[in-house]
Amino acid sequence: MSDKEIIGLAALIALRRHVDSVANNVANLTTPAFKAGRVQFKEYLTEAEEADSPAMAKRSLVSTSHFTDFSVGGMRTTGNPLDVALTDDDAFFVVDTPGGPRYTRSGAFTLNADGKLATIDGKPVLTSIGHLVVQPRDGPVTIAGDGSISTRQGRIAGLRLVRFADRREVKPEGGGLFSAAHSPLEVPSGAGRLAIGVLETSNVREADEMSRLIAASNAYETLTKVVFKSESPDELRKLAGED
Repeated sequence: MSDKEIIGLAALIALRRHVDSVANNVANLTTPAFKAGRVQFKEYLTEAEEADSPAMAKRSLVSTSHFTDFSVGGMRTTGNPLDVALTDDDAFFVVDTPGGPRYTRSGAFTLNADGKLATIDGKPVLTSIGHLVVQPRDGPVTIAGDGSISTRQGRIAGLRLVRFADRREVKPEGGGLFSAAHSPLEVPSGAGRLAIGVLETSNVREADEMSRLIAASNAYETLTKVVFKSESPDELRKLAGED
């Protein structure tokens, strides 16, 4: 395989990742607190449009990376006392999973059949006392703007909030969950950080994302035609995941 074919194939794979990432963003337009994924190779795309040879893109392709846009989405009022939105962009709730603690921006909470505070899909929400179980006799549960969780018996716990020294290490796992290689920093609860009876919406902007999807798809199609003019198109298709 020639150097030109290798470089063209690398560009094709990078574009494929970009198309897949944008398509996933579009699919999550209505997912609460969803954070858009981005593939970083803008410099390559600009050069490729101006160049006759994909060789000009080599340096940028080496630095291609995937990252998450953690900017805050919109705020949708629900009136549900167990719906909680984070109003800044660096904090996360903590939930318990079979794989250990995971982090989420989605504060759509509920009490499950056992009286345990959990996410809508059943993952226990971690609080200042770990798992929180509320007995029916204790009455309705309320969450305050400072994260305090109370029943008619008074304050019983506080929501656990965390942040990361370097958010670049926070990786999406799907289902609104994130993981990280290092332990997070604890965030003291404070008034103004939480909005109660509110859910954060996806930070994906439909018009912008559709424009990205069209541009990326067109670029992918154009580059595919160039790369597969090679003397070994079948081999390249397999390497690019086309077959």
